[in-house]
Amino acid sequence: MSLFRTLTVFSGNSNRPLAEPICAALEVPLGRAVIDRFSDGEIHVRIEENVRGQDIYVLQSLSTPVNDHLMELLIMTDALRRASARSITAVLPYYGYARQDRKAAPRTPISAKLVADLLTAAGIGRIIAMDLHAGQIQGFFNIPFDHLFAMPVLLEHLKRTSDADTVVVSPDAGGVERARAYAKRIPAGLAIIDKRRSGPNVSEVMHIVGDVKGKDCIILDDMIDTAGTLTQAAKAIVDAGARRVRAVASHAVMSGPAPQRIRDSVLDEVVVTDTIPLRPEVAATGKVKVLSVARLLAEAIKRIHQGDSVSSLFV
Repeated sequence: MSLFRTLTVFSGNSNRPLAEPICAALEVPLGRAVIDRFSDGEIHVRIEENVRGQDIYVLQSLSTPVNDHLMELLIMTDALRRASARSITAVLPYYGYARQDRKAAPRTPISAKLVADLLTAAGIGRIIAMDLHAGQIQGFFNIPFDHLFAMPVLLEHLKRTSDADTVVVSPDAGGVERARAYAKRIPAGLAIIDKRRSGPNVSEVMHIVGDVKGKDCIILDDMIDTAGTLTQAAKAIVDAGARRVRAVASHAVMSGPAPQRIRDSVLDEVVVTDTIPLRPEVAATGKVKVLSVARLLAEAIKRIHQGDSVSSLFV
């Protein structure tokens, strides 16, 4: 039986430019659905095709406006469940609220867990997500969870554009494991930025652990939000004698002052994926290169649907 007869992909409004090439790679049409709003802002979803007995994959990045996109996903899931879909899988290229994965201070929420509960309660039976900010978020779910990585796509670009004097730099201690994995495969050296954060979205670079003098440095992170950490780290690396500094991240959140900071920074290039659509003002900086994870996500969906291994994609 063809994929077309058993699998349907729907998309919310957060990242339709990614949903379309995923459907093209799977050779299935994008599911027909209308998402609109009442005059008071309430979200209304209407599924415009028969989904009875179908395995449904709903693609939605929980990016800005994150609350609207989360509600779209929940309401679309409810509509599909009530339309007798056989299974519903949420494909989350970017998992919003992932930075609130623990009680970092007294009387604060664990919002990543709350989002997990909401998704499960809505009727989602499986999650596919890419490059979680914190891997333990998988444990917040009591349903199957496939954690994908943009590494194959990003590594392909880095291997083409790196030389023997390349050093992968982790912007904090928490990202060392990720940086080491990339450095091993390029291959490249490894360095770490030691920083102290004084508040949300505020960081202060302290010093660099490792040799970056005369090197082509790649700052590696899972996301770029306000770009404060990134641009401070880049300046510190250049001040330490680096020949060139680039940045690589899976998720281009790029909120607030990020475009201006990147434009004014010493960064030569910022490489991201299309898990989140790029804001026009970010693209206008001329420093940002976008790599697509559409084929990677499509292959993962195909393997999950056919009961094949997903982990072998990242060996």
